[in-house]
Amino acid sequence: MTSLTATENAAIERAADAPMLSQVEQWAAINSGTGNLAGLKRVAGELADAFSVLPGEVRLVAADPVESVDAAGQVNIVQRGDHLHLRVRPDAPVQLLLTGHMDTVFAADHPFQTLKWLEPGVLNGPGTADMKAGISVILAALSALEASPLAERVGYDVMINSDEETGSQASARLIAELAKGKTAALTYEPALPDGTLAGARPGSGNFSVVVHGLSAHAGRNPDDGRNALLAAADLALRLATLKSPTLKVNPAKIDGGGPNNVVPDSAILRVNMRPATPEAMVEAEAALRDAIAAVSREHDVHCHVHGGFNRPPKPLDPAATRLFELVQGCGAALGLPPIGWNATGGVCDGNNIAACGIPVVDTMGPRGGAIHSADEFLIVDSLAERARLSALTLMRIAERGTV
Repeated sequence: MTSLTATENAAIERAADAPMLSQVEQWAAINSGTGNLAGLKRVAGELADAFSVLPGEVRLVAADPVESVDAAGQVNIVQRGDHLHLRVRPDAPVQLLLTGHMDTVFAADHPFQTLKWLEPGVLNGPGTADMKAGISVILAALSALEASPLAERVGYDVMINSDEETGSQASARLIAELAKGKTAALTYEPALPDGTLAGARPGSGNFSVVVHGLSAHAGRNPDDGRNALLAAADLALRLATLKSPTLKVNPAKIDGGGPNNVVPDSAILRVNMRPATPEAMVEAEAALRDAIAAVSREHDVHCHVHGGFNRPPKPLDPAATRLFELVQGCGAALGLPPIGWNATGGVCDGNNIAACGIPVVDTMGPRGGAIHSADEFLIVDSLAERARLSALTLMRIAERGTV
C-alpha cells in the first residue's frame, strides 16, 4: 500500500465532505430523458451554477443536429439539449478530460420519476447511479484539487453532454475536440456494486435499412409486387447469422406493412452491431453491405442504409492499462478492496475518447446497479469513496505529469 502525503490526505477528505448526496437528490428529481429538452435545460442550468465554483468559464454548447429515420422511412432532424463545458488552465503542463452525461433513458412520461430509499444507504431513483452521482463526484474531486498546491500543475476540460444515452451523435464532435492532446481522461459512468470497473468495450453501430418495394393486390396480382416487409425480414435473418465471438448483432425492430390485402412497398429494419475489435468493425460493415446487396438482388427491392458505427471499439492498450493500474494503486492507498476491471458489452463516451488515442477509465462514478431500469440504485457510501479515489487519482497524475 502506498502511503498518503499530508497534501493528499487533506484533498481526499475535502472531496469526501462535499454535499454530493443532496446534489444527486436535487438533480435526479428533475426528469432529463434525452428527448426532454425542457428538463435538460433545467438540469444544465443547475449544473452550470454548481460548476461555477471552479475557476474558468462554464458555457453551454449547442448540440449538433442529429438525423433520425422515422417509421415512414423519412429522415428527420432531431434536436438535442445543450452540453456543459468548463475549461480550466489550458496552458498547464498536464491536461485532463473529465466527462459525464446529464441525460437519462427515462422519458418525461415514463412512470419512474421519484426517489426512494430501498434500505438505509441505498437510493433508488432515475439517473441516481447513471449518472448524476458521477457528476457530483467530478465536482467534489475537482474542488478538492483546486484547494491543493498541485492545482497549478494541471489543467482540465469538463464536458457533461445531453445525449450519451442515445449514442452521443450530437456531442461526438465536441468530445473529439476536447480529447485532443490530453494526458488522460476519466469518465464517470457507475462502477459495478462491488467496485469493479469496465475495461475493454466493444464498438457499437445503429443502422436503419429502408427497404423500397412495390405494392400490389395481395389476391389478384401479388407476384407483380415486391414485398418490402419480407425483404426486411430476410435481411434480419441474414444479419443474425453474422454473430461471432467478435461480433454481436441484434436485429431489433421492423417498421412497415399495412392492410393484409396489400403487398407492402416499404419497411425499415433497425439493427445494432457490436464489434469487439477494429478489424471486426470493418468486417461487419462489409458483411452488412453484402447482405443488403444480396437481399436487394433476390427480392428485387432497393435499400438505403442510414446510420453507422458511432462508438468505435475500445481495447485496452498499454497506456490505458497504466491508467487503470494507477487508479488501482490509488484505491489500495485508500484501503479500498482491490479494484479490478473486466471487459463489458456496454458502450459509452469512453469509446469515443479512446478512439482519439487518449487513455481513459470510464467507470469512475460511484457504485450502483440495475441501471436503465426502474430498479436503478446508488450505494450512497460510495459517493465519498469514489470522490476520494478521483481526487487522489487527479493529484497523482498531476505529480507524475503522466499516467
